[in-house]
Amino acid sequence: MTDEAIRREPGLEALTDTTLAVRRLISASQDLTIRTARHMRLNVGDMTAILLLSEHGPMGVVELARRLGVSSPATTLLVDRLESSGHVERVRDPDDGRRVRVTDTPAGRASTRQAWLPAIQEIDAVCRSLPESDQVVARDLLDRLTAVMTRGARS
Repeated sequence: MTDEAIRREPGLEALTDTTLAVRRLISASQDLTIRTARHMRLNVGDMTAILLLSEHGPMGVVELARRLGVSSPATTLLVDRLESSGHVERVRDPDDGRRVRVTDTPAGRASTRQAWLPAIQEIDAVCRSLPESDQVVARDLLDRLTAVMTRGARS
């Protein structure tokens, strides 16, 4: 959807150009995730699970299901797929041996890092091209937007 089309939507007429740029960034991030998943021969749900484990560390199937927004049985099947492909493994919880947690494997981390590395390097190059004062402003904006999105995700 174009910026002009978005501004024609009720309640969105007064969005700033910066807000629309953030929307485009979010959309590009989603597209990048889809392309990276395809490159790794994964579906987007599997890629999202790998990213969640990478970001938040080991967790149980129920917690992973909650974060993915899908059922525990569906997540069990997802974990089975990722485990058989070597991306994740089930390990006993060190604090409670009755619980099993899902964690990414070193091989899974390496293949994920390799798939994302070109995009990360390009993003880093753009960031490094900014004067330090602009980087400070950008970091502040991004940190504040991240906080808003994190709160919104909990709603």
